[in-house]
Amino acid sequence: MTTYLGKGPQAGKQMTIFDASMQYQADGVPLMVIAGKEYGTGSSRDWAAKGPKLLGIRAVIAESFERIHRSNLVGMGVLPLQFKAGESAATLGLTGTETFEIVNVLHIGTGTDVTIKAVSPEKEGGKAREFTVLSRIDTPNELEYYRHGGILPYVMRQLNKAGA
Repeated sequence: MTTYLGKGPQAGKQMTIFDASMQYQADGVPLMVIAGKEYGTGSSRDWAAKGPKLLGIRAVIAESFERIHRSNLVGMGVLPLQFKAGESAATLGLTGTETFEIVNVLHIGTGTDVTIKAVSPEKEGGKAREFTVLSRIDTPNELEYYRHGGILPYVMRQLNKAGA
């Protein structure tokens, strides 16, 4: 269960993660996961990345990633970002109630620094702060997959280009 933090009659309501995800998607709100160490460990390979994609998750910020899961996230078009060494949600004072913005999303490359702006809700003071994370898109091929929204859209565009 989670609390829907959006607006409207559902605001503040406890609901399943799936129902909250559907409500955020209906509201046009992309989602981000804030995670700890070895995100994706013990997962069932590509399905563990398909699930977040289907829930509307566009990015994951983790302390570290399980190697194959990180790659599978990129293949699904989900942006893997990593906290800087010694930083975590706890050290940055993140509660999960913030609204997040990836400031320089159009300039993401392999291993580039990415600026995140976090704004706490009005009832918590509405404080804005920025921090830097690392893009865990590790190869030029992964960058291409990510820019196309994942490996499947990339392959489909290549096939369309070849057939045109």
